[in-house]
Amino acid sequence: MDYVNLGRSGLKVSRICLGCMSYGDPARGHHAWVLNEADSRPFIRRALELGINFFDTANMYSLGAGEEVLGRALRDFAKRDDVVIATKVYFPMRKDDPNAQGLSRKAIFREIDESLRRLGTDYVDLYQIHRWDPETPIDETLEALHGVVKAGKARYIGASSMLAWQFTKALYLADLHGWTRFVSMQPHYNLLYREEEREMLDLCRSEGIGVIPWSPLARGRLARPWKAEETGRTKSDHYGNNLYRVSEDADRVVVDRLAEVASARGIPMAQVALAWILSRSVVTAPIVGATKPVHLEDAVAALSVRLTDDEVHRLEEPYIPHQIAH
Repeated sequence: MDYVNLGRSGLKVSRICLGCMSYGDPARGHHAWVLNEADSRPFIRRALELGINFFDTANMYSLGAGEEVLGRALRDFAKRDDVVIATKVYFPMRKDDPNAQGLSRKAIFREIDESLRRLGTDYVDLYQIHRWDPETPIDETLEALHGVVKAGKARYIGASSMLAWQFTKALYLADLHGWTRFVSMQPHYNLLYREEEREMLDLCRSEGIGVIPWSPLARGRLARPWKAEETGRTKSDHYGNNLYRVSEDADRVVVDRLAEVASARGIPMAQVALAWILSRSVVTAPIVGATKPVHLEDAVAALSVRLTDDEVHRLEEPYIPHQIAH
């Protein structure tokens, strides 16, 4: 396993981050395809065995159950100081409570305490805003996050899925007021969705922001031939299906090209797709989900795959502009 700094911070993270949205309680939240706790724990343990020290979750995953499962597993399988725990805040957590969502001072102060309770830890290493909140002034959000860091409840803060001008404004205001600065951006980025290359990635490179893309395999679409099989997730993942539905014709060409490169190499498609994203100099660590043992093995194996310039060109050449999708 390789370890690198997260942006300009001194925090060392593995070049593969285990995304934990798939772990929790299928009876809670919005995703019936998540694994229960007993089925989730082996993946967290195996990730640690492979040298992964970076784990990304969110308060809204299984409405808190995701944090609970991750927290218990890490307490059983690792020392707290040996792992980097990242969680997120923004989406609704309780019905009939208008303050149980968003990025207001009230919401952030409550939700960090709730996340810490569920994770069973005194602090998180990276506390991220899950989306931009159009209903809360960004300076209120930034000052609240600064307070969370100063209280010792988070070591660093990060952001996810917003427009470049929004992120620029947040960085500027933090610098202006002397508040804690975002050290990472978690964008939607993969071979099927490269719109972040227009502005966001160059902004992150210029500002020394760590980039930890979500859905690097496009919800599994880059891990197998085009619609080769339907899984329980692909059938019920309405968000993921809507995310890519409008670009299916163009995406199929990219997936077919990926399959050709992988076949010529004699390795799985997932390894090639992850090797491509790992080759982007601005990317710190893709956030990889795993619900089968091979998912983790492929992710780590991708670290050793070096694509040629010709292979990169073949993978990128058929891409066409996509509708902005966060």
